Amino acid sequence: MQHPVKPPVWHLFSSAGSRLPVPAAVLALAITLAGCGGPGTGTAASVPSAAAGAQDVQAVAPATAPATAPAGSGPSAAGETGEAGAAAEAADPGASAAAVLPGLGPRTLAQIPDNTRQVVVVTGKDKNSPQSQVVLYQRTDDSGWTAGRTWAAHNALEGWTDDHYAGDLHSPIGVFTLSDAGGLLADPGTKLPYDRSRAFTVGGTGFEGEPLAGSFDYVVAIDYNRKPGTSPLDWTRPLGTGRGGGIWLHVDHGGPTHGCVSLTKQHMKELLLALDPALHPVVVMGDRTSLER
Repeated sequence: MQHPVKPPVWHLFSSAGSRLPVPAAVLALAITLAGCGGPGTGTAASVPSAAAGAQDVQAVAPATAPATAPAGSGPSAAGETGEAGAAAEAADPGASAAAVLPGLGPRTLAQIPDNTRQVVVVTGKDKNSPQSQVVLYQRTDDSGWTAGRTWAAHNALEGWTDDHYAGDLHSPIGVFTLSDAGGLLADPGTKLPYDRSRAFTVGGTGFEGEPLAGSFDYVVAIDYNRKPGTSPLDWTRPLGTGRGGGIWLHVDHGGPTHGCVSLTKQHMKELLLALDPALHPVVVMGDRTSLER
């Protein structure tokens, strides 16, 4: 969904830390093609920005990433513990996430890296539902895994899929690293790299007629078909544009997304303050039945 865009030039930080000026109109077209956060009803924002249409921050990738896909681009982006992880768990039940992260089956747990100490678990109500719940788990050497509060959330309009494509209105199932954040508002104090930009402005209405304004006040990029270490606005798509792009955790607008997961503004702020790259955070996301595999 495209809108005429004439905001000021925004700046994208490269992995080397340099600013790369990009015309906002060009960025708008690119992110609109990605999908997330765009008006669900087709109603254009009164002042649409480069971030409008960012696939409700949807970044699409297959359930099993191609062998040539860079780390961080596919559903197993967080890495796999495999047999080594299973052996470690057998020797020491407290050595991995198994059995202490409720609702996650062996296939899902095997994708969580052994060095991960923060896991954001997004559990969809069912395969076709846009409603979900989010819990942040944190592990310490003294007390093991500790669960935070349960937060209500939205996911994509049509629910969840193992084989996500751009525009399919599903959220991708998988385990993905969380490495970068940003938003329209100032950094609330997160330890993640934070890109503040006016390009995170969005307008229009969602699938249920709800206003989208403010949805990108705070975002955390989910490393699904994207290049970790760049702004959430970066357009790099390791698996190709057909697999979508721009899957984010972002502020809830009161309705289903195009592919992202959305939380209340307060909960997004709390999540940003909690996430710590030194703890190698990941998000585990999908419907309840799929996560139990």
